[in-house]
Amino acid sequence: MSSKTIPSCGPSTSADEMYAILGRDGCLVVRDLADSDTIRQVQEELSEPFARIAVEADDPKEFYPGNTRRMTALMHRSKTARHLMMNPVVEQLGNRHLSRNSKKWQLNVSAALEIGPGTRDQILHREEDLYTFWEPPRPNLILASMWAISDFTAENGGTQIVPGSHTWQAGRKATPDEVVRAEMSSGSVLFWLGGTLHGGGANVTKGDWRYGVILTYTLGWLRQEENQHLSIPLAEALALPPAMRSRMGFDQEYDGALGFYDESVLLGD
Repeated sequence: MSSKTIPSCGPSTSADEMYAILGRDGCLVVRDLADSDTIRQVQEELSEPFARIAVEADDPKEFYPGNTRRMTALMHRSKTARHLMMNPVVEQLGNRHLSRNSKKWQLNVSAALEIGPGTRDQILHREEDLYTFWEPPRPNLILASMWAISDFTAENGGTQIVPGSHTWQAGRKATPDEVVRAEMSSGSVLFWLGGTLHGGGANVTKGDWRYGVILTYTLGWLRQEENQHLSIPLAEALALPPAMRSRMGFDQEYDGALGFYDESVLLGD
C-alpha cells in the first residue's frame, strides 16, 4: 500500500491554492464540482452511443486494457459535457498552467470510460508522452481531468496516480509504494499535470463498473491527440458559442498565424 495520498479540496477553494497544490504534487481531487443533475444528464446523453460500444477481451500486450468501454467525440455526443469542458475551475486552472506557454489553449481529448470487473492496471504513462520532442520533465504542455460519473474506489478501477512524478527525470520508474489509486465520489474531479505518471486502475470487484469522463487540454500551437475537427460535424461546431468553439480549437492561434482559414469558404461563399 502506498504511503502517499492524492490531495483534495472543496470547490470553494481558491484557484491559486488549487494550482499551488497541483504544482507541488502534480495531482488534485476537487470534490463535488458537478451536481447530481449534471452527472445524470451526461449519463443520459451518452447512454445510447455508449451502449453500442463493444467490450473487448484483454490482450496483456496492448496499452489499453480489455473489459472496458471507451468512447470519444463527447463534444458532439453530449451538450452537458461541453459545459464540463468549460467549468470555471477548469478555466482557471487551465489559464494558470497553460497560458504561460501559449496565447490560447484547447481541448485535447474527450472520452468516456467504463472500467469493468477483471480489468488490469494500465501501464503508467504521461499525457505529455505524445510530444517526444522534449524529455521529461517537460514544459507545461497538458492539463488533464477525470470527472467521476460513478464513485471511484481503489477496488473498482480508481485512476492510478504517482504524486510528484511530474518533476522526475526521464527513466525514473515508480515503485509500487509510490502509486496511489484515486478515490472520489460522483461529481468530483481528479486533475493532474501532463507530466504526472498515471493509468487506469485495476477493477477487482465482482460487478462494479467504474465510469469516468476524461477531458484533457493542450497548448494552442500543438496538434490535438483527438482531432476535434473530425469529432463533431462542422456545422454543429460553427453554431457553438465563440468561447466554446475556441476552446475546442476551432479558431486561429496568434491572431491569424497558425491555423488560418478563409471564413467565407466555411460560410459557402
